[in-house]
Amino acid sequence: MSLFHVKTQDISNTYSKDKDIVLHEGDAFEFLRTLPDNLATLVITSPPYNIGKVYEKKIKIKDYLAEQEKIIGELVRILKSNGSICWEAGNYVDKGEVFPLDIFYYDILKKMGLKLRNRIIWHFGHGLHASKRFSGRYETILWFTKTDDYTFNLDAVRIPSKYPGKRHYKGVKKGKPSGNPKGKNPSDIWEVVSQDWENEIWNIPNVKANHPEKTIHPCQFPIELVERCVLALTAEGDWMIDPYCGVGSSLIAGINNNRKVIGVDKEGVYIKNARQRIEDFYSGDLKIRPIGKQIYVPTGREKVSQIPMEWGKYSERAE
Repeated sequence: MSLFHVKTQDISNTYSKDKDIVLHEGDAFEFLRTLPDNLATLVITSPPYNIGKVYEKKIKIKDYLAEQEKIIGELVRILKSNGSICWEAGNYVDKGEVFPLDIFYYDILKKMGLKLRNRIIWHFGHGLHASKRFSGRYETILWFTKTDDYTFNLDAVRIPSKYPGKRHYKGVKKGKPSGNPKGKNPSDIWEVVSQDWENEIWNIPNVKANHPEKTIHPCQFPIELVERCVLALTAEGDWMIDPYCGVGSSLIAGINNNRKVIGVDKEGVYIKNARQRIEDFYSGDLKIRPIGKQIYVPTGREKVSQIPMEWGKYSERAE
């Protein structure tokens, strides 16, 4: 079956090499054990944060991390030698004390022999307001690779140079273009705040309120956030896995770019929603915020009719 002619009825509950979309309802660890070694080029997910959301039971942080370590161990086994893990994490909060989960996950992934390539800061402008500390407006994505020989397609995510005609004005390169003719590292989306991509800010709105992708899931991935990882870290036809796929945003990001996808979630209502969204994608009915779309900045003079119907601007609609 060609990846480019997938029919919705071909969505499978179990893995087989002749299927391109696997959507499994059940326990992530038990399902991952059924997958072969060296299958996927990308693992990308945002695990439960153990903060008592409707889809999780809050447990001791030690027990939570032990469960996650088991799952990560399976994912490392399934990952190809040139593969990457993008692990998006926020904070665990207990009695007002913040535990940054990426710090704990770093130790787990490093212990398994993986190498950190970037600690990416995903910044968003809106979210829950705190009263006893500053309101959180970012989460982190840890990008680990299994080996030093990893897939990285920078050209796939380049953007046009700010000054495309700029040239060297002195030296041996005088008169020659000073920038890459294919475009620059996408700093308008990933704002480089120190050298060599040590820190990055991805300015992508989170999925809240009027965002066109909003579903029933309370902590939903923006599709465009995943797409950047898909384009940079995989090739067409590669397998990618999300062990906590929720309503399938990561899977849609992969399908939209001709990747094979595997998603797992224990919540049947989310799996049902993910299947429907995949079907809507193929029928052309799924609303997706375009990758790289500029975030609207209000002037304060807008009327209701002028305010775009997407998230990233207002949480309330008013004159």
